[in-house]
Amino acid sequence: MDSDALRVFQNELICCICMSYFIDPVTIDCGHSFCRPCLCLCSEEGRAPIHCPLCRQISEKPNFNTNVALKKLASLARQTRPQNINSSHNICVLHEETKELFCEAEKRLLCEPCSESPEHMAHSHSPIGWAAEECREKLIKEMDYLWKINQETRNNLNQETSKFHSLENYVSLRKMIIRIQYQKMRIFLEEEEQLHLQALEREAKELFQQLQDSQVRMTQHLEGMKDMYRELWKTCRMPDVELLQDVGNASARTDLAQMQKPQPVNPELTSWRITGVLDMLNNFRVDNALSTEMIPCYISLAEDVRYVIFGDDHLSAPVDPQGVESFAVWGVQAFTSGRHYWEVDVTLSSNWILGVCRDFRTADANIIIDSDETFFLISSKRSNHCSLSTNSPPLIQYVQRPLGRVGVFLDYDNGSVSFYDVSKSSLIYGFPPSSFFSPLRPFFCFGCT
Repeated sequence: MDSDALRVFQNELICCICMSYFIDPVTIDCGHSFCRPCLCLCSEEGRAPIHCPLCRQISEKPNFNTNVALKKLASLARQTRPQNINSSHNICVLHEETKELFCEAEKRLLCEPCSESPEHMAHSHSPIGWAAEECREKLIKEMDYLWKINQETRNNLNQETSKFHSLENYVSLRKMIIRIQYQKMRIFLEEEEQLHLQALEREAKELFQQLQDSQVRMTQHLEGMKDMYRELWKTCRMPDVELLQDVGNASARTDLAQMQKPQPVNPELTSWRITGVLDMLNNFRVDNALSTEMIPCYISLAEDVRYVIFGDDHLSAPVDPQGVESFAVWGVQAFTSGRHYWEVDVTLSSNWILGVCRDFRTADANIIIDSDETFFLISSKRSNHCSLSTNSPPLIQYVQRPLGRVGVFLDYDNGSVSFYDVSKSSLIYGFPPSSFFSPLRPFFCFGCT
């Protein structure tokens, strides 16, 4: 191959972004190829869609496979290019020969006679070009690992931001329902109501600050990892000798990034005691509100469709990682008027649904949890994390999950359903007032775990 053709061939192996031979090249949808790190750093954190830096065509998928053939050709081109190894620093003082070998054991350059000496004879030696390529492969793996940490932290940051806005709306709603509860009490509770709201304000302010601090930490961590990623990328583009002399620090930097990765915040508000609330509710207590007959069922708490299937139909329910085999208990009677209060022990299960709903036993066999005239408090356990929520619409409850008895208060005439943590005499949640048109029957469904 003549020199002009060789030069044209070599130019095809050069990334147009970093103007160096390809390292871990990928070919995107339009057919152009780039170093994967170059594409990541210039395409908005590597998120789809990606615009080609050359033709600006859009590639929808965020991940591309390494172009193995192009990678091998670029590696060969790097190894066959002239090496800057004839400087005075690379001349062996003892033998006055050029250091052309790399000692794997001692991580330094050697000349041929030194490599054959008794001191180094048992060590593994490689030509500089080959050793540098091996080093680049290790750095690419470190960069891939670092990039995954980057993306994970970015996802956590987005979740923290979402939590902040969700908690902000939740706190506003919680203020409203707390005021509704206190309006049912006498004048002597007004001072306690103000103290309760002030405590909620202070606690919410602390949680907002924790989330903001977490956002700042994650943002700073992202910037630090991006800088570290760029440093590793610069190291990859170093001349072979400089790269080999600096490679020892690469793994330590990546391990430090993992150790310093900030953890997400799980905000939780204190459930404050409401004086006399249980005494008031016990005036409307219903003894033995639930039947002793347990009905096998299957519950799914997936975000798209949340339902309870009864009878033999639950045996053919689709496999759902969020679903569990369960048992349901209906109320002894359905209510069409008046005020009614009962308590249920939820100690033995982490997955349960509690509340009132239209008497579905006279209609279809299934309950769509988020349908009309279903008022449920839902506890679910996923990945060893328990969460509390309500339905219609689905709403996360940022308060501690009750571990003992839960009280349910149905005020049919005023169209309200409320839940209480009996051990703390505190409010868990109160549905906004509405109008009831059907008989409502107590319902309790609990999982086997």
